[in-house]
Amino acid sequence: MYKHLGQEWESPSKTNVKEENFKRLILWRRQPTVVRIDKPTRVDRARSLGYKAKQGFVMVRVKVRRGTFVGRIRPWSGRQPTKMGVNKLTCMKSLRWIGEQRAQKRYPNLEVLGSYWVAQDGHHKFFEVILVDPVCPVIINDPHINWICQTTMKGRVYRGLTGAGKKARDLRHRGIGAEKVRPSGNAHDHLGK
Repeated sequence: MYKHLGQEWESPSKTNVKEENFKRLILWRRQPTVVRIDKPTRVDRARSLGYKAKQGFVMVRVKVRRGTFVGRIRPWSGRQPTKMGVNKLTCMKSLRWIGEQRAQKRYPNLEVLGSYWVAQDGHHKFFEVILVDPVCPVIINDPHINWICQTTMKGRVYRGLTGAGKKARDLRHRGIGAEKVRPSGNAHDHLGK
């Protein structure tokens, strides 16, 4: 059943997912940036990231503005147009990673397990973030998820240890050509990316 749900999300134009998302976006645009939800919209994707419908798991939907940096003040002194530092300024983080950090800031007592894309329009992208309570007895007694209860996992989203963080840090590559990637992007004179 979950495989069937995943196929519908991969090709929304052939199914009713596109129409449902259009109706959802009308409501989601008016909601706050971080909204707690009862259950995941994409059950197959949430379960593949480790979500379980039991105590200790919290689902949050995050709205992130699309595009590059905006609001940079144009310098008054003379410069070449390419040296103004106003246009084409992109962030080293992905929008999904920014959404995860906003969810962590809203719920500081929880830890981010992962996130996934849900919908987007011309102005915003919407992600659902899976949060876990590391002091919940149900989570502590679960051998599949209790690794997140360790003290080394505290604030993992701010250190780039989630899926979105590792992708932005270019840590998904191994072998030939990826020698300079680890341990971080600052190491090896920034030659990793």
